[in-house]
Amino acid sequence: MLLPTQTSWVILAGGQASRMGGKDKGLVELNGQPLIQYVIDKLAPQTKCITINANRNLSTYSQFAPVVQDSFPDYPGPLGGIHAGLKSAPNDWVGFVPCDSPQINEDLVARFCKQVEPDTDILVAHDGEYKQPVFTLFHKRVLPKLEAFLARGDRKIILLYKECQTSYVDFSDSPNCFVNLNTPEELLQFGTLQ
Repeated sequence: MLLPTQTSWVILAGGQASRMGGKDKGLVELNGQPLIQYVIDKLAPQTKCITINANRNLSTYSQFAPVVQDSFPDYPGPLGGIHAGLKSAPNDWVGFVPCDSPQINEDLVARFCKQVEPDTDILVAHDGEYKQPVFTLFHKRVLPKLEAFLARGDRKIILLYKECQTSYVDFSDSPNCFVNLNTPEELLQFGTLQ
């Protein structure tokens, strides 16, 4: 069985955050604390190896954890961050979570690790209703496929999953894990519920 200590985790904060009015989502504050801090607080007890994928405000993000930038130009979306994370991570297994989900499960890493089989390329979280494509664990062997995929201009993460040995991790008992705050309104509403 794969151990959590054999995995690296990357927080994806490299997007353009158009729905957040262009503000850098990971640095937007919720109750006086940047969103990325909530994610780090949830991940840190689960793994010792955390990196942030960001393409702006690099010096600010580097105060939280080491930062890797996309190497593909023009913001290829989450796959650009996944590519950067896979290339830089010291472990063969690399997990990814978004920077705007403050309620990540405390057993997220363990759940992913338990599902790994010898032929697994990618594991993706499933909330019982929907796939959660940016909550994922990749094996580094996917890198050549991912590079070819991005090089030909493909961006849809679900299409890549079809080209790989992909399985799903059941999180139907904890859909709150995937609450993500995309807009100022969602942020405000969530903050008042806390």
